[in-house]
Amino acid sequence: MRVLDLGCGRAISSVFLAKEFGVQVWAYDLWINATDNWNRIKQQGLDNKIYPIHGDARNMPFADGFFDAIISVDSYIYFGTDDLYLNYLQKFLTPGGTLGIVLPGLMKDFEDGVPEHLKDFWGQDCWSWHTVDWWKKLWERTGLVDIKVADTMPEGCMIYIKWKEAQDKVGKNPWPQDTAILKKDAGEYVGFIRLVANKK
Repeated sequence: MRVLDLGCGRAISSVFLAKEFGVQVWAYDLWINATDNWNRIKQQGLDNKIYPIHGDARNMPFADGFFDAIISVDSYIYFGTDDLYLNYLQKFLTPGGTLGIVLPGLMKDFEDGVPEHLKDFWGQDCWSWHTVDWWKKLWERTGLVDIKVADTMPEGCMIYIKWKEAQDKVGKNPWPQDTAILKKDAGEYVGFIRLVANKK
């Protein structure tokens, strides 16, 4: 089985997929150097399972129908809000192939601008965050995929908080104020969205 890990970052998700499911993974990312990922992959003994590639999600070098599955964890918000992107992405899937994404999003839309307690959290790049209904409509209207799952992740905000606390613990949180802000939000607005679909 061939899997594209789109926006894989440091290829941690790629390592998980290869170890847990024995699949071949193409670890594709724009911001992380492919050689750095390759070194991590070799350290895990997975150099015959994972293939790191540096590139842009809007200009990929793969053959049409090459992948059985495409996943994107915490990165689809950077390119997938484009109305035309799903049409581009789905061509790389086999017929019936699976597309799965998990991304930060809104549990409900803002009614009167950014809520006061989120103002120090909400940067300009956060405007790509949407509700599960927004994402579902974006995919449904294309007619390109059958949506199997479209929901919010249980305890999504708590998972986000735990990640931020882990960053705090090792001094690697680029926005230290986020931890307290997310605790105050407690999942009222911020959480994680999940979608799984099959190509028609």
